[in-house]
Amino acid sequence: MLELLKLLQDGRFHSGEALGARLGISRSAIWKQLQGLEAELGVEVFKVPGKGYRLSSPLVLLDAERISQAAGEVGWPIAVESSLDSTNAEIFRRLDSGARPPFVLLAERQTAGRGRRGRVWASPFAENLYCSLVLRVDGGMSQVEALSLTVGLAVAKALRVCGVTAAGLKWPNDVLVDGRKISGILLELAGDPADVCHVVIGIGINVNMLVDTPALIDQPWTSVRQCLGHALDRNQLAAELLKQLRVHLSTHWQQGFAGLREEWEALHVWRGRSVALTAGSNAILGVVQGVDERGAIRLSVDGVDQTFSGGELSLRLQHDS
Repeated sequence: MLELLKLLQDGRFHSGEALGARLGISRSAIWKQLQGLEAELGVEVFKVPGKGYRLSSPLVLLDAERISQAAGEVGWPIAVESSLDSTNAEIFRRLDSGARPPFVLLAERQTAGRGRRGRVWASPFAENLYCSLVLRVDGGMSQVEALSLTVGLAVAKALRVCGVTAAGLKWPNDVLVDGRKISGILLELAGDPADVCHVVIGIGINVNMLVDTPALIDQPWTSVRQCLGHALDRNQLAAELLKQLRVHLSTHWQQGFAGLREEWEALHVWRGRSVALTAGSNAILGVVQGVDERGAIRLSVDGVDQTFSGGELSLRLQHDS
């Protein structure tokens, strides 16, 4: 179906006969694939007798070769799939089947996209970026300390290069624009946490999603399209994201988060805000001071500066808690 969609993505009419000739299949097979596009991927196709078939609006699909060329020498093989349950989950399956990192996997949609703490990540077809990068990590868990903050910094930088100049960071791994979430990050580990392991970096970015698209999002959100007022070629953003990841991860491996702390703080949007830090049913109220060199959040609690870190912690503004 993806090959058929590539022929239709220009938004023009194409006859069933011409489509079948291009793909080497019958017109009836074309018809079945068109039905699949609508039923499985939610892609609306107009059918007009005498003219043929066209999409309701043009699409720009992800193209691994275009992304690789635009990203330059990042050194990571790139693959694009039309539909996956989750790019992170597929990475783990490929590792189990003998695939060797590093490599990048993108999907046009996810049927079971995941965020932090088990949340659903809305993943409509051909609208956003769903991207996972897997890397080998030598030396155990200490190497990935504050890695989610480094990845968030790379995402925010990529968005800013692509025109979303208000993109900022919320601890530990959200990217916000004017208080609304535009990107989230999910890091997962496989292997020996004390020795050699793999880290899977999952990144979701709302790119061309419109306000009325998802019904699953339970928090204020925005998209690149809403920020810019027009759609963005996701290939451009994907290439810039990989370039920024390459630069910032290189610094992280060499210097740790300490080498990126100042840059991260420059984009920190909740400094000075009154927040509730929660772990389970327990909440700590304080004022955000920043982050330390290990990526822990610094809060002023009853006038005393304290630091907190941990994967299950959640930070909310006090009036939202």
